[in-house]
Amino acid sequence: MPKLWNETIEAHRSQVHDAILDTTAALVFEQGLRGVTMSQIAERTGIGRATLYKYFPDVEAILRTWHARQIATHISELARVRDGAGSPGERLDAVLAAYAHIAHQTGSHDRELVKFLHPDERIVDAQTQLREMVRQLIAEGAGTGELRGDVAPDELANYCLHALSAAAELTTDTAIARLLAVTVSGLRAERR
Repeated sequence: MPKLWNETIEAHRSQVHDAILDTTAALVFEQGLRGVTMSQIAERTGIGRATLYKYFPDVEAILRTWHARQIATHISELARVRDGAGSPGERLDAVLAAYAHIAHQTGSHDRELVKFLHPDERIVDAQTQLREMVRQLIAEGAGTGELRGDVAPDELANYCLHALSAAAELTTDTAIARLLAVTVSGLRAERR
């Protein structure tokens, strides 16, 4: 087959794959985790059930794949923020703010869905990546004197991530901003 044909087929498969993921997530948010069927997904996506089964064996597999894509997107976004301009403390503040908003957004989803998806080993890998990202920024900031150096960066990274996971329970941007301010104030080096 010509290269253009292969690229066109692959692009089409990718579009169908993404449409299945997006449609399934939308249906779950509308109807709840247990209310979604493969037939509904196929119909809403605009494909046949046989085609859907060529991509995924069941709703659970679709949701786990959707979740993996969400995790990868979040980690990628946090890495982009980390790599932005500014001092280590400023970049850390930006990463922590982005993380708090992700935690808030995730917490606003159906609790049953979150509970269903979070035993996934990809969560553990993403948490490890995020903790290391925050730890490195704290270590850099401690090295420049901008952030406190009297507590190990690993401990401070855990402190930040645990504290900001509370954003999942908050209802306003103002409350998230307050939580973020309290969290980052605990990281600042004392001025003498």
